[in-house]
Amino acid sequence: MARTVRDAKLETRAARDRLKVGALHCRTLVPGKLALLYKQQKAGTPGAWTARRYVGKSDECTSGYKFERIGTADDRQDANGVDVFSFAQAQAAAHGWRDEANKPKRVHLTLTVAQAVEPYRADRNARDSKRRGRAVNSDASRRLRRYLLGQPARGKGKAIPPAPLAGIALSALEEKHLRAWRSALPATLKTTTVLRLVNDLKAALNAAYEDNRVALPASFAAVVKQGLKTPKHDDDDDTSDPVARESQILSDRAIGHLIQIAREVDAEQGWEGDVFRMVLVLAATGARFSQLARLKVADCQMAAGRLMVPVSRKGRGGKFGSIPVPVGEDVLDALRPVVKGRPGDAALLERWHQKQIPGSIRWERVRRGPWQASSELPWQEIRKRAGMPDIIQYAFRHSSIVRGIRQNLPIRLVAALHDTSIVMIEQHYSRFIVSGLEEMARQAIVPLVPAIKADSKVVPIKPAGSERFAVSLEDVVPLERDEEYMPPQVKGGA
Repeated sequence: MARTVRDAKLETRAARDRLKVGALHCRTLVPGKLALLYKQQKAGTPGAWTARRYVGKSDECTSGYKFERIGTADDRQDANGVDVFSFAQAQAAAHGWRDEANKPKRVHLTLTVAQAVEPYRADRNARDSKRRGRAVNSDASRRLRRYLLGQPARGKGKAIPPAPLAGIALSALEEKHLRAWRSALPATLKTTTVLRLVNDLKAALNAAYEDNRVALPASFAAVVKQGLKTPKHDDDDDTSDPVARESQILSDRAIGHLIQIAREVDAEQGWEGDVFRMVLVLAATGARFSQLARLKVADCQMAAGRLMVPVSRKGRGGKFGSIPVPVGEDVLDALRPVVKGRPGDAALLERWHQKQIPGSIRWERVRRGPWQASSELPWQEIRKRAGMPDIIQYAFRHSSIVRGIRQNLPIRLVAALHDTSIVMIEQHYSRFIVSGLEEMARQAIVPLVPAIKADSKVVPIKPAGSERFAVSLEDVVPLERDEEYMPPQVKGGA
């Protein structure tokens, strides 16, 4: 049975004078963790304070306790907090010793920004390689290598030296370093490219902080956030292209034209309908290419007239489920050939994959499989032949969102159908929300000017040259009208 230890009274000199000389007296400060010890070796001499901390039994500490001498007690002279301590001062010193011992030890970290970015690049490459079924370099990896890490000369391309930011140690990173790097980016870069690049670097640095929190300053996360923060600017001076550019909002006729051109290119290049179906579904759903590439045969629900579009992989954590998106009968008819007789878990939209014949410049078809990247579409040929050289594939998504807004669909529904948030809809398509809801706002208009009564003696005058006044005065003016209020052209008539 464990022995019960009673706390001694150690607060005052008088209380300590009554204690047994030569014995060790204890006062618990943190139950089971920390205690303050007092001992007077000989009568007439001052006692001494010692702190005791429980650390657990180990090969290095068989008793499970560690001790730290604090100093002399103020039994014979006044406390000074240096070598002579009162009870309160000794108590505070014991807590300070324990806190310092429990504080994580700062290790020297020489990790640079370039070294911190490498694990992030590897993760992105592995993720994209898994999705495409072959080893590839992700877009994030290429952006970081070109504008931060540098790359050697390749072919006719010149070598790109690393940015000064790449060689800075994480422990020495400051906001000015990040701002200087962003300011030095080429002015020709599109706004969206800069945002993606900045987000890639931010994600890489935050991941490095999570793995090295003990060795990095506590302010590191704030440095990254503020240093890579998008600078404020005057909207009047903004010449960057907005996400939903006006030129990328297509009419139904323009979308139909692109789909027809896609059908023609498909037939001429021997795609067997694969290109036509992908472009058609892009236009019909407004979904991202990566979502449609994961459609299964079972996701095409003919009876319900809809496609169960998988949710995107954007954002943190795993996302599961599908979004029911209604489509027209013409879209379903185009998909029937790839649905009939195929298993439900097969990819709905596929294409032929090819490989080069060894020792030849010719390619041969090897298997059919799902689309892996939007770059596999012959989009350059489609938009060039359609006479729309600047149209991007994402124009189908922009147009689908704006179409829903203009049809007075609830913004929440538009966001849900396109797997995005209301905030993003309002941020990038706000001007279309105002115009799209104008008819609904018009229905709320009520007449404000009181109607004129028939006996008010007020007669509307026919405007000169106007044929809109189709009724005679007898139709609108009582027969008992006063001659004083008659228009000049009918006075004395009738």
